[in-house]
Amino acid sequence: MSLNNPTPVITRFAPSPTGSLHLGNARTALFSHLWARKTGGKFILRIEDTDAERSQARFRDQLMADMRWLGLDWDEGPDVGGPSAPYCQAERGEFYRDLFAQLTARDFAYPCYCTAEELELSRKLQRISGKPPRYAGTCRALSAAQRAERDGRGLKPTLRFAVPGDLTIEFIDAVHGPQRFSSNDIGDFIIRREDGTPAFFFCNAVDDSAMGVTQVLRGDDHLTNTPRQIMLLEALGMRCPAYGHVGLLVGEDGAPLSKRHGSASAHEFRERGFLSAAVLNHLFRLGHAGDFDGWLSASDMPAHFRPEHLGRAPARFEESQLMHWQKEALERMSAAEIRAWLAADDPMQFIELVRHNVVLPADAIPWRAVVQGELAPLGTEEQRVVAAAGPEFFAAAVLAYEESNADLKVLTALLKERTGRKGADLFMPLRVALTGQVHGPELASLLKLMSPDTARRRLQSHAQNP
Repeated sequence: MSLNNPTPVITRFAPSPTGSLHLGNARTALFSHLWARKTGGKFILRIEDTDAERSQARFRDQLMADMRWLGLDWDEGPDVGGPSAPYCQAERGEFYRDLFAQLTARDFAYPCYCTAEELELSRKLQRISGKPPRYAGTCRALSAAQRAERDGRGLKPTLRFAVPGDLTIEFIDAVHGPQRFSSNDIGDFIIRREDGTPAFFFCNAVDDSAMGVTQVLRGDDHLTNTPRQIMLLEALGMRCPAYGHVGLLVGEDGAPLSKRHGSASAHEFRERGFLSAAVLNHLFRLGHAGDFDGWLSASDMPAHFRPEHLGRAPARFEESQLMHWQKEALERMSAAEIRAWLAADDPMQFIELVRHNVVLPADAIPWRAVVQGELAPLGTEEQRVVAAAGPEFFAAAVLAYEESNADLKVLTALLKERTGRKGADLFMPLRVALTGQVHGPELASLLKLMSPDTARRRLQSHAQNP
Protein backbone atom coordinates (compact mmCIF):
# COMPACT_ATOMS: atom_id res chain seq x y z
CA MET A 1 0.00 0.00 0.00
CA SER A 2 1.46 3.37 -1.00
CA LEU A 3 1.25 6.00 1.71
CA ASN A 4 0.89 8.75 -0.92
CA ASN A 5 -1.95 7.04 -2.74
CA PRO A 6 -3.30 4.40 -0.36
CA THR A 7 -5.66 1.70 -1.54
CA PRO A 8 -9.04 2.06 0.20
CA VAL A 9 -9.40 -0.58 2.89
CA ILE A 10 -12.53 -2.01 4.44
CA THR A 11 -12.16 -2.56 8.17
CA ARG A 12 -14.57 -3.71 10.84
CA PHE A 13 -15.19 -3.73 14.55
CA ALA A 14 -17.00 -6.85 15.77
CA PRO A 15 -17.80 -6.65 19.50
CA SER A 16 -19.79 -9.18 21.49
CA PRO A 17 -22.63 -7.51 23.44
CA THR A 18 -21.79 -9.28 26.69
CA GLY A 19 -20.60 -6.21 28.61
CA SER A 20 -19.44 -2.63 28.28
CA LEU A 21 -17.02 -1.38 25.63
CA HIS A 22 -13.62 -2.16 27.13
CA LEU A 23 -10.90 0.43 26.52
CA GLY A 24 -8.75 -2.19 24.81
CA ASN A 25 -11.55 -2.89 22.34
CA ALA A 26 -12.24 0.83 21.96
CA ARG A 27 -8.60 1.32 20.94
CA THR A 28 -8.88 -1.45 18.32
CA ALA A 29 -12.09 0.13 17.02
CA LEU A 30 -10.32 3.51 16.82
CA PHE A 31 -7.37 2.14 14.85
CA SER A 32 -9.68 0.26 12.47
CA HIS A 33 -11.81 3.37 12.02
CA LEU A 34 -8.79 5.57 11.34
CA TRP A 35 -7.35 3.10 8.83
CA ALA A 36 -10.59 3.15 6.84
CA ARG A 37 -10.94 6.93 7.00
CA LYS A 38 -7.27 7.49 6.10
CA THR A 39 -7.63 5.51 2.87
CA GLY A 40 -11.15 6.58 1.94
CA GLY A 41 -12.45 3.07 2.62
CA LYS A 42 -15.31 1.79 4.77
CA PHE A 43 -15.72 0.95 8.44
CA ILE A 44 -18.23 -1.79 9.33
CA LEU A 45 -19.83 -2.47 12.71
CA ARG A 46 -20.87 -6.10 13.22
CA ILE A 47 -22.43 -7.41 16.42
CA GLU A 48 -21.22 -10.93 17.31
CA ASP A 49 -24.15 -12.07 19.43
CA THR A 50 -24.31 -15.81 18.84
CA ASP A 51 -23.76 -16.43 22.58
CA ALA A 52 -27.46 -16.19 23.43
CA GLU A 53 -26.97 -16.70 27.17
CA ARG A 54 -24.57 -13.78 27.64
CA SER A 55 -25.54 -11.39 24.84
CA GLN A 56 -27.95 -8.64 25.82
CA ALA A 57 -29.63 -5.89 23.84
CA ARG A 58 -28.77 -3.30 26.51
CA PHE A 59 -25.07 -4.03 26.07
CA ARG A 60 -25.39 -3.74 22.29
CA ASP A 61 -27.15 -0.38 22.61
CA GLN A 62 -24.57 0.88 25.12
CA LEU A 63 -21.69 -0.25 22.89
CA MET A 64 -23.14 1.66 19.98
CA ALA A 65 -23.80 4.74 22.13
CA ASP A 66 -20.22 4.71 23.44
CA MET A 67 -18.82 4.37 19.92
CA ARG A 68 -20.88 7.35 18.81
CA TRP A 69 -19.65 9.29 21.85
CA LEU A 70 -16.10 8.57 20.67
CA GLY A 71 -17.02 9.68 17.15
CA LEU A 72 -16.45 6.23 15.64
CA ASP A 73 -19.23 6.32 13.07
CA TRP A 74 -19.75 3.33 10.79
CA ASP A 75 -20.68 3.01 7.12
CA GLU A 76 -22.47 -0.33 7.49
CA GLY A 77 -24.02 -1.81 10.60
CA PRO A 78 -27.12 -2.96 12.45
CA ASP A 79 -28.87 0.42 12.48
CA VAL A 80 -27.73 1.80 9.11
CA GLY A 81 -27.91 -1.38 7.02
CA GLY A 82 -25.72 -2.11 4.03
CA PRO A 83 -25.18 -4.65 1.24
CA SER A 84 -24.14 -7.41 3.67
CA ALA A 85 -27.08 -7.14 6.07
CA PRO A 86 -27.95 -8.40 8.58
CA TYR A 87 -25.09 -7.18 10.76
CA CYS A 88 -26.07 -9.04 13.92
CA GLN A 89 -24.80 -12.61 13.79
CA ALA A 90 -27.85 -13.95 15.63
CA GLU A 91 -29.79 -13.11 12.44
CA ARG A 92 -27.38 -14.85 10.06
CA GLY A 93 -28.19 -18.45 10.98
CA GLU A 94 -29.32 -19.55 7.52
CA PHE A 95 -26.06 -18.34 5.97
CA TYR A 96 -24.03 -20.32 8.53
CA ARG A 97 -26.14 -23.49 8.13
CA ASP A 98 -25.52 -23.47 4.39
CA LEU A 99 -21.76 -23.22 4.95
CA PHE A 100 -21.82 -26.00 7.56
CA ALA A 101 -23.58 -28.21 5.03
CA GLN A 102 -20.95 -27.44 2.38
CA LEU A 103 -18.08 -28.34 4.71
CA THR A 104 -19.77 -31.54 5.86
CA ALA A 105 -20.59 -32.66 2.32
CA ARG A 106 -16.94 -32.24 1.30
CA ASP A 107 -15.60 -34.00 4.41
CA PHE A 108 -14.10 -30.80 5.82
CA ALA A 109 -16.26 -31.13 8.92
CA TYR A 110 -17.65 -33.95 11.05
CA PRO A 111 -19.86 -34.37 14.15
CA CYS A 112 -18.07 -34.86 17.46
CA TYR A 113 -19.84 -36.64 20.32
CA CYS A 114 -17.06 -36.36 22.92
CA THR A 115 -18.22 -35.09 26.30
CA ALA A 116 -16.48 -32.34 28.24
CA GLU A 117 -15.20 -34.95 30.70
CA GLU A 118 -13.74 -37.10 27.92
CA LEU A 119 -12.04 -34.11 26.34
CA GLU A 120 -10.51 -33.02 29.65
CA LEU A 121 -9.19 -36.53 30.31
CA SER A 122 -7.64 -36.62 26.84
CA ARG A 123 -5.92 -33.27 27.40
CA LYS A 124 -4.65 -34.41 30.79
CA LEU A 125 -3.12 -37.56 29.32
CA GLN A 126 -1.47 -35.54 26.55
CA ARG A 127 0.09 -33.17 29.06
CA ILE A 128 1.38 -36.09 31.15
CA SER A 129 3.06 -37.56 28.08
CA GLY A 130 4.63 -34.21 27.22
CA LYS A 131 2.44 -33.49 24.22
CA PRO A 132 0.57 -30.23 23.57
CA PRO A 133 -3.11 -30.65 24.45
CA ARG A 134 -5.27 -30.71 21.34
CA TYR A 135 -8.19 -32.70 20.06
CA ALA A 136 -7.12 -36.29 19.39
CA GLY A 137 -9.49 -36.80 16.46
CA THR A 138 -11.56 -39.41 18.33
CA CYS A 139 -14.74 -38.90 16.31
CA ARG A 140 -13.15 -38.11 12.97
CA ALA A 141 -13.18 -41.69 11.69
CA LEU A 142 -16.59 -42.74 13.00
CA SER A 143 -18.63 -44.70 10.50
CA ALA A 144 -22.14 -43.70 9.48
CA ALA A 145 -23.48 -46.52 11.65
CA GLN A 146 -21.50 -45.35 14.69
CA ARG A 147 -22.78 -41.84 14.25
CA ALA A 148 -26.35 -43.10 13.89
CA GLU A 149 -25.99 -45.12 17.10
CA ARG A 150 -24.86 -42.04 19.01
CA ASP A 151 -27.63 -39.95 17.50
CA GLY A 152 -30.07 -42.64 18.59
CA ARG A 153 -28.89 -42.25 22.19
CA GLY A 154 -29.80 -38.58 22.01
CA LEU A 155 -26.23 -37.30 22.07
CA LYS A 156 -25.93 -33.76 20.75
CA PRO A 157 -22.72 -33.43 18.71
CA THR A 158 -20.61 -30.41 18.04
CA LEU A 159 -19.27 -29.93 14.53
CA ARG A 160 -15.50 -29.94 14.12
CA PHE A 161 -13.38 -28.72 11.24
CA ALA A 162 -11.16 -31.49 9.89
CA VAL A 163 -7.74 -29.85 9.84
CA PRO A 164 -5.68 -31.06 6.85
CA GLY A 165 -2.40 -32.74 7.72
CA ASP A 166 1.08 -31.59 6.70
CA LEU A 167 -0.15 -28.17 5.64
CA THR A 168 1.87 -24.96 6.09
CA ILE A 169 -0.18 -21.82 6.67
CA GLU A 170 1.63 -18.58 5.91
CA PHE A 171 0.51 -14.97 5.94
CA ILE A 172 1.97 -11.49 6.40
CA ASP A 173 0.72 -9.92 9.61
CA ALA A 174 0.42 -6.12 9.34
CA VAL A 175 2.05 -5.75 12.77
CA HIS A 176 4.15 -8.87 13.36
CA GLY A 177 5.35 -9.48 9.82
CA PRO A 178 5.67 -12.93 8.19
CA GLN A 179 3.92 -15.75 10.06
CA ARG A 180 4.21 -19.49 9.52
CA PHE A 181 2.19 -22.28 11.16
CA SER A 182 2.00 -26.06 10.67
CA SER A 183 -1.43 -27.65 10.55
CA ASN A 184 0.02 -30.65 12.40
CA ASP A 185 0.17 -28.46 15.51
CA ILE A 186 -3.52 -27.56 15.29
CA GLY A 187 -6.17 -29.97 16.43
CA ASP A 188 -9.59 -30.29 14.79
CA PHE A 189 -11.54 -27.39 16.26
CA ILE A 190 -15.22 -26.78 16.93
CA ILE A 191 -17.05 -24.63 14.41
CA ARG A 192 -20.60 -25.34 15.65
CA ARG A 193 -21.57 -25.81 19.28
CA GLU A 194 -23.80 -28.65 20.43
CA ASP A 195 -26.76 -26.22 20.63
CA GLY A 196 -26.36 -25.51 16.90
CA THR A 197 -24.89 -22.03 17.22
CA PRO A 198 -21.68 -21.19 15.34
CA ALA A 199 -18.41 -20.86 17.24
CA PHE A 200 -16.31 -17.68 17.13
CA PHE A 201 -13.63 -19.22 14.88
CA PHE A 202 -16.25 -19.88 12.24
CA CYS A 203 -18.70 -16.99 12.06
CA ASN A 204 -16.02 -14.38 12.67
CA ALA A 205 -14.02 -15.62 9.67
CA VAL A 206 -16.82 -16.21 7.20
CA ASP A 207 -18.51 -12.89 7.99
CA ASP A 208 -15.29 -10.97 7.44
CA SER A 209 -15.03 -12.57 4.02
CA ALA A 210 -18.70 -12.26 3.10
CA MET A 211 -18.83 -8.59 4.15
CA GLY A 212 -15.84 -7.68 2.01
CA VAL A 213 -13.50 -6.82 4.88
CA THR A 214 -10.01 -6.36 3.46
CA GLN A 215 -8.10 -5.65 6.68
CA VAL A 216 -8.80 -7.28 10.06
CA LEU A 217 -7.17 -5.50 12.99
CA ARG A 218 -7.42 -7.08 16.45
CA GLY A 219 -5.48 -7.87 19.62
CA ASP A 220 -2.53 -10.22 19.39
CA ASP A 221 -4.31 -12.71 21.66
CA HIS A 222 -6.09 -13.69 18.42
CA LEU A 223 -2.92 -14.29 16.42
CA THR A 224 -3.08 -18.07 16.83
CA ASN A 225 -6.71 -18.04 15.66
CA THR A 226 -5.67 -16.78 12.27
CA PRO A 227 -4.30 -20.03 10.73
CA ARG A 228 -7.52 -21.79 11.73
CA GLN A 229 -9.60 -19.13 10.04
CA ILE A 230 -7.46 -19.12 6.91
CA MET A 231 -7.91 -22.90 6.58
CA LEU A 232 -11.68 -22.51 7.02
CA LEU A 233 -11.96 -19.84 4.34
CA GLU A 234 -9.77 -21.77 1.91
CA ALA A 235 -11.90 -24.90 2.43
CA LEU A 236 -14.99 -22.85 1.58
CA GLY A 237 -13.36 -21.13 -1.37
CA MET A 238 -13.85 -17.75 0.27
CA ARG A 239 -11.48 -14.79 0.07
CA CYS A 240 -9.17 -14.20 3.05
CA PRO A 241 -8.71 -10.69 4.41
CA ALA A 242 -5.32 -9.39 5.53
CA TYR A 243 -4.69 -9.59 9.27
CA GLY A 244 -2.92 -7.43 11.82
CA HIS A 245 -2.55 -8.10 15.54
CA VAL A 246 -1.64 -5.26 17.91
CA GLY A 247 -0.16 -5.62 21.39
CA LEU A 248 -2.71 -5.73 24.19
CA LEU A 249 -3.61 -2.85 26.47
CA VAL A 250 -2.24 -3.35 29.99
CA GLY A 251 -2.39 -1.51 33.30
CA GLU A 252 0.50 0.27 35.00
CA ASP A 253 1.50 -3.06 36.60
CA GLY A 254 1.87 -4.72 33.19
CA ALA A 255 -1.17 -6.98 33.66
CA PRO A 256 -4.05 -6.92 31.14
CA LEU A 257 -6.25 -3.90 31.81
CA SER A 258 -9.18 -4.89 34.00
CA LYS A 259 -11.52 -3.69 36.73
CA ARG A 260 -8.83 -4.01 39.35
CA HIS A 261 -7.01 -1.12 37.67
CA GLY A 262 -10.08 1.10 38.18
CA SER A 263 -12.31 2.09 35.29
CA ALA A 264 -11.88 -0.25 32.35
CA SER A 265 -14.73 0.69 30.01
CA ALA A 266 -15.41 3.71 27.84
CA HIS A 267 -18.78 4.09 29.54
CA GLU A 268 -17.19 4.39 32.99
CA PHE A 269 -14.78 7.08 31.83
CA ARG A 270 -17.65 8.89 30.15
CA GLU A 271 -19.70 8.73 33.36
CA ARG A 272 -16.79 10.19 35.34
CA GLY A 273 -16.76 13.17 33.01
CA PHE A 274 -13.82 12.45 30.75
CA LEU A 275 -14.16 14.08 27.34
CA SER A 276 -14.22 11.89 24.26
CA ALA A 277 -11.52 14.00 22.62
CA ALA A 278 -9.21 13.34 25.58
CA VAL A 279 -9.86 9.59 25.47
CA LEU A 280 -9.20 9.53 21.71
CA ASN A 281 -5.91 11.42 22.06
CA HIS A 282 -4.73 8.99 24.73
CA LEU A 283 -5.79 5.83 22.88
CA PHE A 284 -4.26 7.14 19.65
CA ARG A 285 -0.82 6.98 21.28
CA LEU A 286 -1.15 3.59 22.99
CA GLY A 287 0.66 1.08 20.79
CA HIS A 288 0.81 3.48 17.87
CA ALA A 289 3.59 5.91 16.97
CA GLY A 290 2.05 8.69 14.92
CA ASP A 291 3.98 11.50 13.25
CA PHE A 292 2.77 14.24 15.62
CA ASP A 293 2.97 14.37 19.41
CA GLY A 294 0.65 17.31 20.10
CA TRP A 295 -3.10 17.61 20.43
CA LEU A 296 -5.14 16.23 17.55
CA SER A 297 -8.77 16.80 16.77
CA ALA A 298 -10.77 13.73 15.78
CA SER A 299 -10.97 15.01 12.20
CA ASP A 300 -7.17 15.37 12.00
CA MET A 301 -6.35 11.91 13.35
CA PRO A 302 -6.76 9.89 10.12
CA ALA A 303 -4.07 11.93 8.38
CA HIS A 304 -1.62 11.25 11.23
CA PHE A 305 -2.46 7.56 11.62
CA ARG A 306 0.36 5.24 10.55
CA PRO A 307 -0.68 1.57 10.23
CA GLU A 308 2.94 0.61 9.75
CA HIS A 309 3.71 2.08 13.17
CA LEU A 310 1.32 -0.11 15.16
CA GLY A 311 3.16 -1.81 17.99
CA ARG A 312 3.75 -5.44 18.89
CA ALA A 313 4.54 -4.79 22.55
CA PRO A 314 1.78 -4.38 25.16
CA ALA A 315 0.66 -0.76 25.49
CA ARG A 316 0.55 0.62 29.01
CA PHE A 317 -2.56 2.59 29.99
CA GLU A 318 -1.85 5.28 32.58
CA GLU A 319 -4.70 7.43 33.86
CA SER A 320 -2.22 10.22 34.61
CA GLN A 321 -1.59 10.51 30.87
CA LEU A 322 -5.32 10.56 30.19
CA MET A 323 -5.56 13.41 32.71
CA HIS A 324 -2.99 15.31 30.63
CA TRP A 325 -5.16 15.02 27.52
CA GLN A 326 -8.26 15.90 29.55
CA LYS A 327 -6.62 19.19 30.54
CA GLU A 328 -5.67 19.78 26.91
CA ALA A 329 -9.28 19.24 25.88
CA LEU A 330 -10.64 21.59 28.55
CA GLU A 331 -8.22 24.34 27.51
CA ARG A 332 -9.85 24.28 24.06
CA MET A 333 -13.41 24.60 25.36
CA SER A 334 -15.38 27.80 25.82
CA ALA A 335 -16.85 28.73 29.20
CA ALA A 336 -20.30 27.86 27.87
CA GLU A 337 -19.09 24.40 26.81
CA ILE A 338 -17.49 23.82 30.20
CA ARG A 339 -20.71 24.87 31.94
CA ALA A 340 -22.65 22.32 29.87
CA TRP A 341 -20.00 19.67 30.65
CA LEU A 342 -20.30 20.37 34.39
CA ALA A 343 -24.08 19.88 34.04
CA ALA A 344 -24.82 22.39 36.80
CA ASP A 345 -26.49 25.79 36.89
CA ASP A 346 -23.32 27.65 37.80
CA PRO A 347 -22.98 31.38 37.05
CA MET A 348 -20.57 32.16 34.25
CA GLN A 349 -18.34 34.12 36.66
CA PHE A 350 -17.86 30.89 38.63
CA ILE A 351 -17.09 28.90 35.45
CA GLU A 352 -14.45 31.38 34.33
CA LEU A 353 -12.93 31.34 37.80
CA VAL A 354 -12.60 27.59 38.30
CA ARG A 355 -12.07 26.37 34.73
CA HIS A 356 -8.32 26.00 35.23
CA ASN A 357 -8.77 24.18 38.53
CA VAL A 358 -11.04 21.35 37.41
CA VAL A 359 -10.16 18.25 35.41
CA LEU A 360 -13.35 16.28 36.09
CA PRO A 361 -16.83 17.55 37.04
CA ALA A 362 -16.36 16.27 40.58
CA ASP A 363 -13.48 18.74 40.98
CA ALA A 364 -15.95 21.65 40.86
CA ILE A 365 -17.86 20.43 43.93
CA PRO A 366 -15.45 21.74 46.58
CA TRP A 367 -15.27 25.13 44.82
CA ARG A 368 -19.03 25.39 44.86
CA ALA A 369 -18.81 24.75 48.58
CA VAL A 370 -16.24 27.54 48.86
CA VAL A 371 -18.60 30.01 47.23
CA GLN A 372 -21.89 29.00 48.79
CA GLY A 373 -21.61 26.00 51.10
CA GLU A 374 -19.73 24.53 54.03
CA LEU A 375 -16.00 23.93 53.92
CA ALA A 376 -14.52 20.51 54.55
CA PRO A 377 -12.34 20.08 57.67
CA LEU A 378 -8.90 21.59 57.22
CA GLY A 379 -6.02 19.37 56.19
CA THR A 380 -2.73 19.16 58.05
CA GLU A 381 -1.00 21.87 56.01
CA GLU A 382 -3.99 24.18 56.26
CA GLN A 383 -4.19 23.71 60.03
CA ARG A 384 -0.50 24.65 60.30
CA VAL A 385 -1.06 27.87 58.34
CA VAL A 386 -4.01 28.91 60.52
CA ALA A 387 -2.20 28.11 63.78
CA ALA A 388 0.86 30.10 62.71
CA ALA A 389 -1.26 33.17 61.99
CA GLY A 390 -3.05 33.06 65.36
CA PRO A 391 -6.49 34.30 66.51
CA GLU A 392 -5.36 37.94 66.68
CA PHE A 393 -4.64 37.95 62.96
CA PHE A 394 -8.13 36.70 62.13
CA ALA A 395 -9.78 39.11 64.57
CA ALA A 396 -8.06 41.91 62.67
CA ALA A 397 -9.13 40.29 59.39
CA VAL A 398 -12.80 40.41 60.45
CA LEU A 399 -12.61 44.14 61.11
CA ALA A 400 -10.69 44.77 57.89
CA TYR A 401 -13.23 42.77 55.89
CA GLU A 402 -16.07 44.93 57.23
CA GLU A 403 -14.27 47.99 55.89
CA SER A 404 -13.13 46.50 52.58
CA ASN A 405 -16.46 45.90 50.85
CA ALA A 406 -15.13 42.44 49.80
CA ASP A 407 -12.27 44.07 47.91
CA LEU A 408 -9.24 41.83 48.53
CA LYS A 409 -6.77 44.60 47.64
CA VAL A 410 -8.26 46.89 50.29
CA LEU A 411 -8.54 44.03 52.79
CA THR A 412 -4.89 43.01 52.50
CA ALA A 413 -3.70 46.63 52.65
CA LEU A 414 -5.57 47.18 55.93
CA LEU A 415 -4.28 43.92 57.38
CA LYS A 416 -0.71 44.68 56.41
CA GLU A 417 -0.92 48.04 58.15
CA ARG A 418 -2.49 46.62 61.32
CA THR A 419 -0.58 43.31 61.70
CA GLY A 420 2.75 44.00 60.06
CA ARG A 421 2.38 40.82 58.00
CA LYS A 422 3.11 40.78 54.30
CA GLY A 423 3.51 38.38 51.37
CA ALA A 424 2.61 34.75 51.96
CA ASP A 425 2.41 35.32 55.73
CA LEU A 426 -0.47 37.67 55.09
CA PHE A 427 -2.09 36.14 52.04
CA MET A 428 -1.97 32.43 52.84
CA PRO A 429 -3.90 32.54 56.17
CA LEU A 430 -6.63 34.54 54.43
CA ARG A 431 -6.87 32.01 51.61
CA VAL A 432 -7.07 29.05 54.00
CA ALA A 433 -9.67 30.70 56.24
CA LEU A 434 -11.87 31.71 53.32
CA THR A 435 -11.48 28.65 51.05
CA GLY A 436 -10.13 25.85 53.25
CA GLN A 437 -7.27 25.24 50.80
CA VAL A 438 -3.76 26.57 50.20
CA HIS A 439 -4.17 26.53 46.40
CA GLY A 440 -6.97 27.29 43.97
CA PRO A 441 -8.58 29.97 41.84
CA GLU A 442 -7.92 33.67 42.30
CA LEU A 443 -8.96 34.61 45.83
CA ALA A 444 -10.13 38.11 44.91
CA SER A 445 -12.76 36.72 42.54
CA LEU A 446 -13.81 33.96 44.97
CA LEU A 447 -14.30 36.60 47.66
CA LYS A 448 -16.59 38.61 45.38
CA LEU A 449 -18.75 35.50 44.77
CA MET A 450 -19.15 34.73 48.49
CA SER A 451 -21.95 36.26 50.51
CA PRO A 452 -20.71 38.73 53.15
CA ASP A 453 -22.15 36.52 55.89
CA THR A 454 -20.19 33.50 54.59
CA ALA A 455 -16.87 35.36 54.44
CA ARG A 456 -17.38 36.99 57.81
CA ARG A 457 -18.35 33.74 59.50
CA ARG A 458 -15.29 31.92 58.16
CA LEU A 459 -12.88 34.60 59.36
CA GLN A 460 -14.58 34.79 62.74
CA SER A 461 -14.30 31.01 63.23
CA HIS A 462 -10.53 31.37 63.39
CA ALA A 463 -10.57 34.51 65.53
CA GLN A 464 -11.63 32.45 68.55
CA ASN A 465 -9.03 31.00 70.88
CA PRO A 466 -9.10 27.17 70.47
